[in-house]
Amino acid sequence: MTRIDFYILDSNSTQDRYLLSCRIAEKAWKENHRVMIQAASEQEARHLDQLLWTFREQSFVPHALLPIADATTTPVIIGWNADAGEERDILINLSEEVPACFSRFERVIEPVDNDPERRAVSRQHYRYYRERGYPLQDRKITG
Repeated sequence: MTRIDFYILDSNSTQDRYLLSCRIAEKAWKENHRVMIQAASEQEARHLDQLLWTFREQSFVPHALLPIADATTTPVIIGWNADAGEERDILINLSEEVPACFSRFERVIEPVDNDPERRAVSRQHYRYYRERGYPLQDRKITG
């Protein structure tokens, strides 16, 4: 069964969910995981694409946008309105909706920052997963 993790930035954090997603994707890639980042829009996907190049000075996270990305050779793919193909490892969900394909992933990560509207969306997602019996875990993130 898919494991659902909510990564919650503490109230003193100056980061947002986009930077947090980059950190998570980098760590997952370094641990040989494949990552699908589900953005809410093309604009958000392009923002993440740029952040993955620049969020850390000495960092490189191989990634590409769907539908251009070759999902078989690119370890981190970013989509907004496209099927994740055969991806089944880690899904980072930044969308306002719970993606229909979430249950085929081993793990779903829901980054939560201090924006009140996004927190409300995250609470809805939490209830959705809980009502369907998925194992949930909250991870408090500082920094």
